Amino acid sequence: MIIGIPKEIKTDENRVAITPAGTEILKKNGHTVVIEMAAGSASGFQNSEYIQAGAEIADSAADIFNRAQMILRVKEPQPEEYNLLRPGQIYFSYLHLATSKALAEALLKIGNINIAYETIQKPNGSLPLLKPMSEVAGAMAIQEGAKYLEMAQMGHGILLCGVPGVDPGTVLVIGAGRVGGTAAKIAAGLGAHVYALDIDLDRLRHLNDIMPPNCITGMSSPAAIRQLLPIADLVVGSVLVPGSRTPVMVTREMLSMMKKGTVLVDVAIDQGGCFETSQETTHAQPTIVVDGIVHYAVSNMPGALPRTATIALTNATLPYALEIAGRGWKKAMQTNAEIKAGANIVNGKITYKGVAEACNLVYTPIDEFL
Repeated sequence: MIIGIPKEIKTDENRVAITPAGTEILKKNGHTVVIEMAAGSASGFQNSEYIQAGAEIADSAADIFNRAQMILRVKEPQPEEYNLLRPGQIYFSYLHLATSKALAEALLKIGNINIAYETIQKPNGSLPLLKPMSEVAGAMAIQEGAKYLEMAQMGHGILLCGVPGVDPGTVLVIGAGRVGGTAAKIAAGLGAHVYALDIDLDRLRHLNDIMPPNCITGMSSPAAIRQLLPIADLVVGSVLVPGSRTPVMVTREMLSMMKKGTVLVDVAIDQGGCFETSQETTHAQPTIVVDGIVHYAVSNMPGALPRTATIALTNATLPYALEIAGRGWKKAMQTNAEIKAGANIVNGKITYKGVAEACNLVYTPIDEFL
């Protein structure tokens, strides 16, 4: 199969879909890899490394879209690229269609095969292609939250780790899955008081076993959130419903309970956000202030750490890309339920129920195409 790797053009997106090492493996499995000029440079991978790994270098994205049978990408196609996609072409990336009806409708008109990283799911319910980026974003949530607690950043001047004779800050994590668990671990490691809330008792038991005493787990509920918001200095929102819009956990009314200069980090903004007042921000302008509360809601957080993120992402996506390229999308879905779960829009039909419901569009089970 001819696999195309266009350069990422979403604002402040510095990752690339594959490393030179991953390219070499695709090549050894009989596939042709065509990568756009300088696509990996922001992640620290040069054209010469891809050429050495067996890739061809294309001068433009248009050349890649024209040749490739499968586009391997980090992020969703941007509006200026819609006319480059063609029917039957596979697009394999993070799509987050539940929060972008305009993109969903555009892909429906194109009639290509759209497989979303974020809905590929293992039998145990885990999301293997979200996991590595969740780990990066979870760690970044604390790193960025600590930064924006500085007075110069409109925070209220709290050092999360504290100093001798001064209490550390308090971190509230809402949603203690992979993102939230990582955030809680980093915050607890700094010495902050940490509260980790979730609705999964087994997950809470696991965290209770592995976390230090300064991390307290609790069952998530509106009452529990209201109780903890007044004492929190940093709130990390990391709730996820695979493929669907994230539920709102903190309403605008609740902001009045919080200390001015508290920081909210909405890691769920890709799926609509779990704070009612969140607005998608960028790495260039990462925060807004609403009712005295600092909101950080960058939709591609790992894009700020592209070297780490690209290597971690390739480690996770490569086995699935190999299977799709080797078998074709239809046979891959017939034989691998995890890939089948990744089907979001196929041949002009929405094939993921959560996306159809979020966009108020017609749902067609993927089995009708298999």
